[in-house]
Amino acid sequence: MDKKAERKALLPVKAQAATGVLRGYGLLLTEISELLDQARRTAARTINSILTATYWGIGRRIVKYEQKGQERAPYGECLLARLSVDLKKKHGRGFSERNLEQMRFFFLGWEISQTPSAKLTARVKQLPACGESTEFRRIYSGELDNPEFSLGLFPLSWSHYVHLMSVPDLQARAFYESESIAGGWSVRQLDRQIGTQFYERSLGSKNRDDFLARGRGPRREDMMTVEEEVRDPYLLEFLNLKDEYGESDLEEALIRHLEWFLLEMGTGFTFVARQKKVRVGDSWYRMDLMLYHRKLRCLVVVDLKRGKFSHADAGQMNLYLNYARENLKLPDESDPVGIILCGGKNEALVRYATGGIKAKVFASKYLTILPDEETLRQEILRTRRLLEARRKESS
Repeated sequence: MDKKAERKALLPVKAQAATGVLRGYGLLLTEISELLDQARRTAARTINSILTATYWGIGRRIVKYEQKGQERAPYGECLLARLSVDLKKKHGRGFSERNLEQMRFFFLGWEISQTPSAKLTARVKQLPACGESTEFRRIYSGELDNPEFSLGLFPLSWSHYVHLMSVPDLQARAFYESESIAGGWSVRQLDRQIGTQFYERSLGSKNRDDFLARGRGPRREDMMTVEEEVRDPYLLEFLNLKDEYGESDLEEALIRHLEWFLLEMGTGFTFVARQKKVRVGDSWYRMDLMLYHRKLRCLVVVDLKRGKFSHADAGQMNLYLNYARENLKLPDESDPVGIILCGGKNEALVRYATGGIKAKVFASKYLTILPDEETLRQEILRTRRLLEARRKESS
């Protein structure tokens, strides 16, 4: 038998073998995906454990330095301001005065104790943060030296503790901490339970056990994806990593195209940032696109929304503009302006947001230079149709 005939004879055997491999391929892919997801969650939670313990340790060292063994510090604010400047120069983001104050408060508000099994664990301190405590004296004296490097010391993520620190009542704070640990609450579930006063409502219920059992369960919106856990803003800030990504491939492609469109219009736009993450209070927000207009000499915040325009969209944009005016605007620049792009499936809407700019000033100075709303609206519709057509062709 020649080689050509031999290869032809082996074709059915190869096809049969390939079919056998493909039968089990779906299960193989699922198992590998689950393994990767589990590994990424574990990695994120391990780093978060180190992050939280480190921040507690930073708070401990701040208190130890500024108070010199006393319970009150007269010059705490000056110290935090200087530390903030120096730490940001050396270690990057995440060391604003507010963040350092939170670390300080975290140390004063949580204490390390031993469980019946002799393991160290951290829990909400039941004494006021400024009160005398044996724990304070033990840590200051060095009896519990460097406990922050014990993995598992803090069972929750730093994001959890930031939310817990916003609860002023110590009993409620301890309750939410205990429930989060026992129930494996996500940050979203903890935030929702605090926001809906789950603890206070449980105290007023006739059958508290039943009420707690009903309210503890997670909702669909409480669930967090692997990507969200890995891209926790506090985690990325701790590692000094950038975080730029879109909500979906389609939205990312749309905002990238609109960025290109605005820059190519010849109206003076220059690129500043995409998916810029900002922290307002204890909440994180993302500005889809930030541009700078050379003629107007101002920042332009672009926000892309799915679906119809709502008053909440305008409120959020005004929050962005207030933040940009207070934290990003240079002294010789004009006030920032916002563009809200609502890209529905078959319709689009464009709105300019003025922040604190007076209507007459905006109309005479800004609207005569910025592209008109209808031009942007038509570009959104055209771009979305084009992107969806391409996606269908490739699927």
